[in-house]
Amino acid sequence: MWGALRRKCGLTTLVSSLCDVQNHDQTSEKLVSMASTPLINSFTAAKEDAAAFTSKQNQNGGDSVGMKSLKALVLLGAGVSGLFGFAGIAAADEAEHGLDCPSYPWPHRGILSSYDHASIRRGHQVFQQVCASCHSMSLVTYRDLVGVAYTEEEAKALAAEIEVEDGPNEEGEMFARPGKLSDRFPKPYANEQAARFANGGAYPPDLSLITKARHNGQNYVFSLLTGYRDPPAGVSIREGLYYNPYFPGGAIAMPKMLNDGALEYEDGTPATEAQMGKDVVTFLSWAAEPEMEERKLMGFKWIFIFSLALLQAGFYRRWKWAPVKSRKMILDVVN
Repeated sequence: MWGALRRKCGLTTLVSSLCDVQNHDQTSEKLVSMASTPLINSFTAAKEDAAAFTSKQNQNGGDSVGMKSLKALVLLGAGVSGLFGFAGIAAADEAEHGLDCPSYPWPHRGILSSYDHASIRRGHQVFQQVCASCHSMSLVTYRDLVGVAYTEEEAKALAAEIEVEDGPNEEGEMFARPGKLSDRFPKPYANEQAARFANGGAYPPDLSLITKARHNGQNYVFSLLTGYRDPPAGVSIREGLYYNPYFPGGAIAMPKMLNDGALEYEDGTPATEAQMGKDVVTFLSWAAEPEMEERKLMGFKWIFIFSLALLQAGFYRRWKWAPVKSRKMILDVVN
């Protein structure tokens, strides 16, 4: 009886164990299936994404080639447009401001350079015999020439050659007297209307500050005086005007005034066109900046003084701080 019961219990345990094993296997398969499903789905999605990315890359590759070609065309078009635009601006600038003047090596342009006073004297002679018939220099007096181009006696003799209206006298009338050192250079015309009437409507500018009043002043004035040419083909100049590419618009009312041998210099220098142009521009540059030499000399003196002060300050700094910076400090952590 007890043996049959044991066998029945053992069979029941075996069947229960087999059922547990089967249930465990089913559970395991279910878990494996549940765990593997996301992986399979992820793998499939990744595969699809990779295929889509590859096709997109291929498409973008084709598009990038097209975009590169389009960008190259756009840049080429912009460059050509900019080139033509720059050429148009240059042409418009030339028409508005005249041909760009070359740069000449003026001897007084250096940092420590001074005026050529012999050239200033010759330039005053050119102005007096050529330019003064139309142009004025209302800001320059005869005493300004003393010690620069003439002695005091020579400047007084030059001033005495003109007549100046002065007055009134005791009778209340104006009178004419010989010029003196304090008088300014005489004006060729009484007023602007008279000047325009005598020059066909053009007004000759005052030359006192002409090298400062014009862009690239000295080079511009020299190029203008020596730059008269015959008009090129296709350019017509109306009667009464003359072609000069350095003048704005190319047509100027002033005729060519500087010609070889137009005057004789007092010192025997050959009066060529270029020599007269160089001398009168030097004279006009001095008239516009008569203080230039003094300013340069004063600047050099101040630079020298500041250099000495800088050396003294550097020596004092080394003397004051050298003992402090070279001091050696020892920290005794034991005592």
